[in-house]
Amino acid sequence: MSVAASTVASPARQRILNTASGLFYARGLRAVGVDTIIAESGVAKATFYKHFPAKDDLIVAYLDTVDRVWSGQLHDAAQAAGPSPAGQLVALFDALDAACRRDGYRGCGFINAAAEAAVGTPVHNRTITHKREVLGWMRSLAHEAGARDPDRLARSLSLLLDGALASGALDADPEAADVARSTAAELVRDAVPG
Repeated sequence: MSVAASTVASPARQRILNTASGLFYARGLRAVGVDTIIAESGVAKATFYKHFPAKDDLIVAYLDTVDRVWSGQLHDAAQAAGPSPAGQLVALFDALDAACRRDGYRGCGFINAAAEAAVGTPVHNRTITHKREVLGWMRSLAHEAGARDPDRLARSLSLLLDGALASGALDADPEAADVARSTAAELVRDAVPG
């Protein structure tokens, strides 16, 4: 296990990660160099490389953080709907509304990372893992809701979620979340026998 993959959270490591996270989200993964991260985080070059031997290690750590935050927001929004899995499938789109209305919103960190990462790299693989986990969770909820075709419903909702995340950034229109939520309600209503 590399140092970057360990769970050791020193103040310097956290400062590097916090600095990089803001820069990566605002400017993009490849536009931000290691020297910029080192300068803005106020750590020595040796300290940086002690915690993140390669830039991709830092990017994966950033994506791990994005995953914890975004997945937590999705799950919290779903659970706020109560115990109905069908209701949770629709309510998870409430997290989208909050995200799209946030100052500085630039879309989904994972979609942005996937656009910049070469296929087969650790960064690209981390984006795939995240998307598969969200899709798997949606599939589980669709199955629990009694959907006729849980795989298709989950895939449709996943595409809708990703499309709304992208639209919110490209159009700078937070109303994309409202449209996505109402469309999700229609998809769930049509897919779950009532």
